[in-house]
Amino acid sequence: MKNFQPLNRDVLFGKAGGKTIFQPRIDCWYDDRAYRNEPLPAGYEGMSRKELYEALQVSARLYEFNACLERRFPDDVKQYSRALNERQTEFIIETPLGTVNTIYSRNTSNAGQMPTKWWIEDEKDLAIWGYLEENSEYSFNMDTYNRLQQEIGHLGIPTMFLPRPNFQHMFIEACGVENTYYLQADSPDELEAYFAAHSRGHDKMLKVVADCPIECINYGDNLHCGILPPYLFEKYIIPEYQKRGEVLHKAGKFIHSHWDGDVAGFLPYAKTCHLDGIEAITPKPQGDVTVEQMKEALGDEIYLIDGLAAVLFSDIYPIEMLKEQTTQLLNLFEGQLVLGISDEFPSDGNLERIKIVRDMVEDWNAKH
Repeated sequence: MKNFQPLNRDVLFGKAGGKTIFQPRIDCWYDDRAYRNEPLPAGYEGMSRKELYEALQVSARLYEFNACLERRFPDDVKQYSRALNERQTEFIIETPLGTVNTIYSRNTSNAGQMPTKWWIEDEKDLAIWGYLEENSEYSFNMDTYNRLQQEIGHLGIPTMFLPRPNFQHMFIEACGVENTYYLQADSPDELEAYFAAHSRGHDKMLKVVADCPIECINYGDNLHCGILPPYLFEKYIIPEYQKRGEVLHKAGKFIHSHWDGDVAGFLPYAKTCHLDGIEAITPKPQGDVTVEQMKEALGDEIYLIDGLAAVLFSDIYPIEMLKEQTTQLLNLFEGQLVLGISDEFPSDGNLERIKIVRDMVEDWNAKH
């Protein structure tokens, strides 16, 4: 059983001599098949997720370690949930300032779920969540860390992603895109106050993360220019990145953020974000930037994490396109690359294409 953790660490911290590591994230592809009760392809039948990575002889992005970071609401807060019907569940939080709730509906085509009623809808909800953010406490569970190291640590370096800052938190977790912009227009002072409380709450989280043994930290922000315009990114997101970077870099962490939408408008800011790497920038023919534009923006200072357009792992596209993009990335980002799929191995992806890239990376590493 191959141990990828030493190579993964050497690559991230500049000790691999130009070698890279291939980390194709197959989780969505795997989950889709599990949901449909569909067998894995011939030769892989009945394998667990871990066993599939081992059989393919590739590394994994180990965000399972997120379970180590635990958040605790204050003692005067009560949380519970209830099923509304076969597909919908309501989650409720009672606080001294009032009650907030959200309703999630499970999808019919996969194991995912989406909110049909958001946590934050008005000024009252903002105040309640501000109370929760400022009064939450964070801790790191070493028992969980040690268990995960034993179970999957050989597949890569332990990695965790942090809660999203301000606008991204509102868009994805708390309020939704349209509702957030209505609040910004109708209740700007209350929204700013909530952002400040949210940031102060994250200060406590950062202290715990800085002291924990996990070396690779991600900001799972899922940025997209079509939702968050660059001027708001510059005003709101970058200051949070810079504050986080000062704390986490002092602790020796490798920091990267997840930019998986259209990002051409964000790339000019890349070097101001206090990031060591950027994850999931998606090149053409899928995303809105070329590999050359990615290299120009990241320069020789910032790592590219992933970089291969996910659609190239589908049989819809010629294998030669995948090989060409792999070669281009290996050469342009030599010494600053964790090769992977931007963003995930697609549901119609062909496992043979993962093996093709794996072999190309092994040949590359053999020459370094």
